[in-house]
Formats: sequence, structure tokens, C-alpha cells
Amino acid sequence: MHSVAILVLDDVVPFDMAAPMQVFDWTQLPDGRPAYRVRLCAESPEVRADGGFTLRVEHGLDALAEADTVIVPGCSPTAGPPSPRALTALREAAAAGTRIASVCVGAFVLAEAGLLDGLRATTHWVAADDLAQRFPAVEVQPDVLYVDNGQILTSAGAAAALDMCLHMIRRDLGSAVAAHAARMSVMPLEREGGQAQFIVHDHPPVPRGSTLEPLLEWVEDNLAHEITLGAMAARSGMSERTFSRRFREQTGSTPLQWLLRARVRRAQYLLENTGHPVERIARQAGFGSPTAFRERFRRVVGTTPQAYRAAFHAKDAVPAGVRS
Repeated sequence: MHSVAILVLDDVVPFDMAAPMQVFDWTQLPDGRPAYRVRLCAESPEVRADGGFTLRVEHGLDALAEADTVIVPGCSPTAGPPSPRALTALREAAAAGTRIASVCVGAFVLAEAGLLDGLRATTHWVAADDLAQRFPAVEVQPDVLYVDNGQILTSAGAAAALDMCLHMIRRDLGSAVAAHAARMSVMPLEREGGQAQFIVHDHPPVPRGSTLEPLLEWVEDNLAHEITLGAMAARSGMSERTFSRRFREQTGSTPLQWLLRARVRRAQYLLENTGHPVERIARQAGFGSPTAFRERFRRVVGTTPQAYRAAFHAKDAVPAGVRS
């Protein structure tokens, strides 16, 4: 079981602490077993929380040395500097190869420990300028939801931390487990933002019970074929103008945007679960050419198909040349 230690400092922001705690605690393996063991840890058994209450914490800083992932929530603006013992524990965990992530202004703690030097990082946009001024060795990116440097991750705020946690879960356990964790958290599996998200639906979101449900299911079944706005409108028995309006009302997207993301999702699934070459996947997902597929995929997902496959390809995927 993967161990997650959440480092709680004085004046910790409760939401910053609770968001990753709940997401990882709710994550289940396909057989129903818990995927993560989550522990709160602190320098002392009692920690003052922002909001006027005190937390009793069972685990000390030694829990960081035993963890596979360490998460540092943000603290209130009135909090003092992190203790030398906490910073040392973070540095030692990083030196041992532990994955370390921050929530919101928790990035300041990582920066104070020297863990962000020479790396890209983000934090809450209100604090981004301050982070850049205080730690000039850090490349601050204020307009993204989170930044993944591999071992070190930072998120823009508690809500963005949910996106970051889902991203880590997908890295660890695959898209199906991440999708279930997102549903348990009542979270969308992808969000528009400064950084394209890897976490997506295995299937596009279909508004169940809506008048468009049969059409959208038909679209999913025919992604390899040419699908035009006119064809979708005709199948729904509407004019293109009325269809576009109804579609946006029921899905929050335009028909062509929804179709594009459905095709990208299909391509992600094939990249993860088959060994098919990119050219074949481009055809199966309905893209006009491999070049168009690569350009669209990079624009939506934020990386190339080859890099995505390298990161998320399942160990038991169907090899190239085997029919799926």
C-alpha cells in the first residue's frame, strides 16, 4: 500500500490539509481494497490550525522517512517560518527519492527547504509574485493549476490540489482508479485551466436522461468515421442552429468541442491499453491524419502521444499486431 504523509505545520489551512487527505483516503483499487494509507504528521502532537482550533496529530516527523509521498498544505499568512526540524525532514525525504507535493502556499515551505531551486512551480496567484521575489531560483508559473516536475509537484490552491492528486493517482494506478477517485470526490475528471490535465473520463460525460443521450452514445460508437455538425443535427431532428443551442445547454460545450475531446479520450485509452502505432490510433479515434492527431492531442492533453504512452501505458496492454 502506497503511504501518504501530510505534513501539518502551525496555522495550517484546514481545506489545504483535508482536500488531499480525503482524495487519497477514498481511492480504491479495482478489487475494492484501499490504495493509499494516509497519515497526518507534525513536529508536535498538537498543531494550531487556521480558524481557531487545535489538531491532535498521532505521527511525528519520522513518518516522512517512511512515506512514499509527502504533501505539504499551506499555512495562514500570519504563520511563522517553518521549523528547522521540519525543513530538515523534508530535505531528507527528498534526498531519499520520496515524492513531495505542496498545496497552495505550501510551495513556500518547499522553497524554504531548497526543493524548488531550478524548478518550475506554482502557488496561489495572490502569492505568486511574493514567491518569485523571495526565491529567485524558482521559476514561478502563476497561471497553471499545478506543475509536475516528476519528484516535486506544486499546486495553485486547495481546489487545484484535487486536480494534482488525481494526476498523481493516475500516475500511480492508472486511469480507471483515478476516474473512480474523481467520482468519489464529486470532481470533474478534467478541468479547463492554464495547464492541460491528464485526468480525463474513460468515456466522455453523457448527461444521463437528457434528450441528447442517444445521440452522444451514437457518436462514441462512430468516432472512427467522419461526423459533421449537420449529421448530428439531422440525427437529432433539429436544425443546426437549434441543435447547437440545445447541445450547449445540456453539455456546457459546443458539439464540435465535445466531439474533439471524445476523440482525444479514445486516443488516450488506446495509447494506454494497446500497442497500436500512432497512425492506427489516429484512424481509430477519427482524426484526419497522424499529423492532425499529434497537433490536436498535444493541444488538449499538453504532451505528445508518444510521451503520454510512455507515462501511462498499462503493463498488460495489448501489444502491437494483436487485435483488441
